[in-house]
Amino acid sequence: MQNKLIMYFGVNKIAVIVLSVIFSMSVYPVKCQSNEITWHASGNGGIVAAGPRPSVEAGLEILSKGGNAVDGAVSAIFNLAVSDYGSFCIGGEVPFMFYNAGTGKVIVFNGMGGAPGDPKAIDWFYTNGIPEERKGIKLSTVPSALSTLLAALELNGTMSFEQVIAPTLALLDAGGEEYYANLAVTFRKLIATERATSGNREQKIRAARDRFYKGDIAGELHNYYISSGGFLRKSDLEAHQTAIEKPVTITYRGYDVYKCNTWTQGPVLLQSLKLLEKFDLKSMGFFSPDYIHVIIESMKLSYADRDKYYGDPSFVKVPLKQLLSDRYTGLRYRLIDMKKASHEIRPGDPYNMNANIGPGQYWPGETGTTTCVVVDKWGNAVAATPSSNGDYGICESLGFAHNTRLTSFNTQKGHPNSIQPGKRPRITLTPTIVLRNGRPVIVMSVAGGDMQDQVSLQLILDNIEFGMKPEEALSSPRFYTYHTEDSFNPEPDPDKRILRLAALDIYNTDKSVINSLENRKHLIKTVPEPIAAPAMVYIDQATGTCYAATEPFYERYSSRDKLCGAISVSPIPKLIWKK
Repeated sequence: MQNKLIMYFGVNKIAVIVLSVIFSMSVYPVKCQSNEITWHASGNGGIVAAGPRPSVEAGLEILSKGGNAVDGAVSAIFNLAVSDYGSFCIGGEVPFMFYNAGTGKVIVFNGMGGAPGDPKAIDWFYTNGIPEERKGIKLSTVPSALSTLLAALELNGTMSFEQVIAPTLALLDAGGEEYYANLAVTFRKLIATERATSGNREQKIRAARDRFYKGDIAGELHNYYISSGGFLRKSDLEAHQTAIEKPVTITYRGYDVYKCNTWTQGPVLLQSLKLLEKFDLKSMGFFSPDYIHVIIESMKLSYADRDKYYGDPSFVKVPLKQLLSDRYTGLRYRLIDMKKASHEIRPGDPYNMNANIGPGQYWPGETGTTTCVVVDKWGNAVAATPSSNGDYGICESLGFAHNTRLTSFNTQKGHPNSIQPGKRPRITLTPTIVLRNGRPVIVMSVAGGDMQDQVSLQLILDNIEFGMKPEEALSSPRFYTYHTEDSFNPEPDPDKRILRLAALDIYNTDKSVINSLENRKHLIKTVPEPIAAPAMVYIDQATGTCYAATEPFYERYSSRDKLCGAISVSPIPKLIWKK
């Protein structure tokens, strides 16, 4: 197997790498469309899109040893907790979507943990508010990433925990940050339990998971929570389970688009596509004023419904069937005025089928989110979006950092996303899988808070409407509307959660387009850097060739080796280890 990689680190940047793996035993003849490592790649043996370099290498190593997409993704994501610390930590969260080539089905591993179970803890937040400053163990949900990854490995992987964690242990053992040694000990405790457990592969993985959530490690975390003033307890860890769910899906022009449920913002993309199917986008022309306008106005309507109705479906009844119905879409799309930008927040009433029930800075997003997309040589695919708000609460004895994801709740009593004991916050993390004729064509993850599904929507349209492969799509202009609530503002007053009405950022377009949009009363700012940080894989169903790309703005040409590869640097700041 050829496996060469050179990467470039910019100052205070995180590297995001896409690399195709070339196997001698590939199902298809290997093809390489580029003979230099740049920001796009293509090949048939399997593709990993994740960052930075060690995480990609981890996924590639597992694929090269015969692992499938789940094995590779789990290994890469564990590695991200070290190599991309600040964008993700082991106590974070990771919505994880898997397409099984054997069954032709997509499943979702619910990668979000819940709020503390003690009602007194929740009362504290309603009395004191959820601090907007993301700092400390008080703001942590139950750490869910480890459970999610082990559940995926157990159910759909082929390797042991010891095998997939090996690249991460090698990275930790090489030394660096002060937490490395203790986190390595924690992982080796899980390996020891896996080895000592009798039974099959699945039972051994489950035993390792139980040691963390129910055994001595959970007890050590319990003591840390108490000593540090946190609200979580061992009982919260013991109660946590990774739910395996059906995705939410709609069909758009013959393509089946799959998203996670309303514990994420994912269905907002589906609502937007339903509205846009009412318009002839292709005839408008790519990035024409009409094209941009109708997408923005559709997203405004969809996001208004997101902000009013979405929440953890285990706790609240979300009218998702109605929101995605043809009847409701037929009412809502008529609110779009092609000559004028809306300056109102306009949620609809899906219960009574009314189109409109009336009004109810820097881009909003996590200080830490990263991406992971893996497609293997058998056609299995994973799209995952690992994340963890910082600054982290850290159990130093275990080398274990926690998220501050409770800031994705609000304290508006009765709201679908208000904080409750054990409830999952409605997060912005939102991987995407698109099928055509039952097989994947697009597998995608985007980092960027509230803009994630806005960018995902544009990249899907780039491909479906205009035939762009990832290289071209990620090179094309993008835009972002602030006409939504900020998902990281926990204020009880919904008006205070609104960002900027009718405000719009545009990257990489010409003045005539901007003038036309300003004449329609959009409030426009042109931005010098790309909007969000996507990782996208497109699979050509006729040839089996995978085409991958990351954000090209920060590309650096680093090698002339004849190897399919890509490299770019994300504009998301890296955090350092903090006590």
